[in-house]
Amino acid sequence: MSGSDQGVFEEFREEIDPIVFAFGALLTAGVIVAFFVNEALVTETIGTVYGWVTTYLNWALLVIVFLIVLFLLFLIVGPWGGIKMGDSDPEYSFLSYFAMLYSAGFAAGVVFWGPTEALFYYDNPSPQFGIEGGTAEAVPYAIQQTLFHWALPQLAVFTIMGLAISYFAYNYEDVPLRVSSALTPILGKDNLDGPAAKVVDILAVFATIGGVATSLGFIGSQFIAGLNYQWGIDLGNIGILIVVTTMTLLFTISMVLGVDKGIRRLSNFNMILFVVLMVATFILGPTLFLLLLGSQAMGGMIADFTSMSLYTGAGNDAGTTWMNSWTVFYWAWALSWSPFAGLFIARISKGRTVREVAFTGIGATSAATIPWFTIVGGTALQYHHTGVADFSRVINNFTPEISGFILFDAFPFGTVFMIAFMILVTTFFITSADSSTLAVSMMTTGGKARPSNINRVFWGVVLGMTAAILMIIGGEGGTSALQDAVIITGAPFAFVCFLAMLSLIRDFGKHYTQVLFQKDTVLYGSRKDTDGSSGSARSAGSDDD
Repeated sequence: MSGSDQGVFEEFREEIDPIVFAFGALLTAGVIVAFFVNEALVTETIGTVYGWVTTYLNWALLVIVFLIVLFLLFLIVGPWGGIKMGDSDPEYSFLSYFAMLYSAGFAAGVVFWGPTEALFYYDNPSPQFGIEGGTAEAVPYAIQQTLFHWALPQLAVFTIMGLAISYFAYNYEDVPLRVSSALTPILGKDNLDGPAAKVVDILAVFATIGGVATSLGFIGSQFIAGLNYQWGIDLGNIGILIVVTTMTLLFTISMVLGVDKGIRRLSNFNMILFVVLMVATFILGPTLFLLLLGSQAMGGMIADFTSMSLYTGAGNDAGTTWMNSWTVFYWAWALSWSPFAGLFIARISKGRTVREVAFTGIGATSAATIPWFTIVGGTALQYHHTGVADFSRVINNFTPEISGFILFDAFPFGTVFMIAFMILVTTFFITSADSSTLAVSMMTTGGKARPSNINRVFWGVVLGMTAAILMIIGGEGGTSALQDAVIITGAPFAFVCFLAMLSLIRDFGKHYTQVLFQKDTVLYGSRKDTDGSSGSARSAGSDDD
């Protein structure tokens, strides 16, 4: 081994946090091995725990995510919005910052579900609205439900983690860029290397690998479905490994190039192609209908946002089942992504204000997501409802990966659209895998902003292998089991995100403008240093700290 090779491995050995790295790698490898050794037992165990989570914690996920959305909206307009992440200028332009945040942390799911999700709500609407499926009345509610699931709430859990990590890492001395840093006021700055912080970081690695690999498995399956649908190419298991290996190689190259040359450039390309495909669909699709549909669905989401956020189906078993299958699943899946997405947002947010991060995280991204689901999802819905295209196979067999190809096949020059769609799927796969691998590398190095290439390549290979395995065993129920596992790993992060929000509130209230109580407010009991006649006349500066 050459001296340079020794230097690379020495850097890798010195930078890793051995506890987080070892436990994160072992947990991930253990799940993979367990699936091969006794898939039935693992699936049954996961199903049992999943049932417990959705029975006893579903309400908590709904309430916590709703409160986080309200808090972020307050940060955009409130007095804490001007607080800055560190004292330097932003590293990237706003458009590049937005493109990276959107492409790397969210858009892969948007592209996958865009043409298909509303079809399922059209066929089986939420019992909350009491609408018969498959009718004209169900069309706007299907888009409304889709917008609700993909606009503010999912984005909010990414953003709150990114805000908390970046604020404490850039505004406090010796606080590293890692997930546990979001809880600095609760854990204590001196305890960020303690057992509780290690547990949070280990769970973050495990949740990120499971959540992202499952998502990448979906994206890879969409690419393969496109090859089979358009050209009749059935790759089989070997082909799946080849495709995922190729994609892994591509995102590894992007990853080694770094954030500026890799993720930033590819993210900018993604957004351009994303907008071009969306605008072309708007022009070639039922344009006037989409304008009417989008206006009504958007108005419905705003009017019903609170009731949709807190709908549990109480007293209606069908309603609870529907809510667990869709809303709770999405929230938990987003929560399983929150460690990675939050850490990546923190990595690129230095120099931004709280208002900029909150607005970009839930405002600008929603502004890009809502038109996509309205235009692409609305076109698919209208085509199916009017018989222009037949999505029955998607609805009846639950095969969302082929929806985009059925939709674009109905367009003039459909093959060109399908190729563009496959390119978009691939590039979003690469940016998601690239940024998530960077985040996991940061988690396992104690918060190093620029981990070594060997560390990134290691986790890139693990991520690619996991995605390939999920795709291969998916036909035997493996993917379903991992989706259940994502809920299990995501649910604890509802409480981590909630504590991160409380950490920000505590610190902002302590060091910046008070927004509810004055500093000497007594919440319970009475002051020991005042008598009854003078207590109310005490000055604000005479607190009882």
